Amino acid sequence: MDEGTWAFVRENWTAPIEIVILAIALFYIYSYLEGTRGARILIGLALLVLASTLISTLLNLVVISWLLRSFSLFFIIALVVIFQPELRRALTELGSHRFFGSAFENRETIEEITDTVFELAGKGFGALIAIEREINLRAVAETGVGVDCDYSKELVLTIFQPKTVLHDGGLIVSNDRIVAAGCIFPLTQREDLDRNLGLRHRAGLGLSEESDALAIVVSEETGQVSICHNGIIERDLNVEKFRNRLSHLLLLEKYEDRPDTDPSLAA
Repeated sequence: MDEGTWAFVRENWTAPIEIVILAIALFYIYSYLEGTRGARILIGLALLVLASTLISTLLNLVVISWLLRSFSLFFIIALVVIFQPELRRALTELGSHRFFGSAFENRETIEEITDTVFELAGKGFGALIAIEREINLRAVAETGVGVDCDYSKELVLTIFQPKTVLHDGGLIVSNDRIVAAGCIFPLTQREDLDRNLGLRHRAGLGLSEESDALAIVVSEETGQVSICHNGIIERDLNVEKFRNRLSHLLLLEKYEDRPDTDPSLAA
């Protein structure tokens, strides 16, 4: 390799690294935004800007180049507005490192929640239960009716009895206590979900996107039990799978895959 080639390599050796880093960043950004309402807008806007920049550069269109530079700040602000829910979720995840586990400190609570959920399913009662972790759900709790009492299966069954006033809303559990019932959870805006998912599933998924809360959904139509966490929904869990996943997510216990267990069911 001659001296000119070596000089070129020394001057430009960082370029491949930058390209790789940018490619990885763009891939993860697209993967994170894929399926959202703003994803198509982002792709269209990116293609428009790239095409305009390329044409103005090749044809030396001074006015168009000036307009693109002038409106660059506008494009950035537009992206922030379009992807406001996704940015809020990303910042929430960044600021919610769970070094010390969850508020649940014993397996008895896990067993009681499991018994409650599958008794609800057996009775054909639809239910939506959110378990608060590191991020406070006070704002969501204020949309419902304050309860503030110790967790009990009997009370949860009563709340979600179809003829009660509060059965259509969500229930929030924090520190082994029922905080509020009849709460309104934010709906997910994802467009890639199964069309058979009802409002309870979309509300549970929406809450898990905007906080680190764990949302448990019992389908009134099918009796299927689902868990929503970190923007993921795991559907049609049996008792054993549900208990194992709940223990893993709340108590940070090691989760061991079994032949009949698939912990990553996604809508």
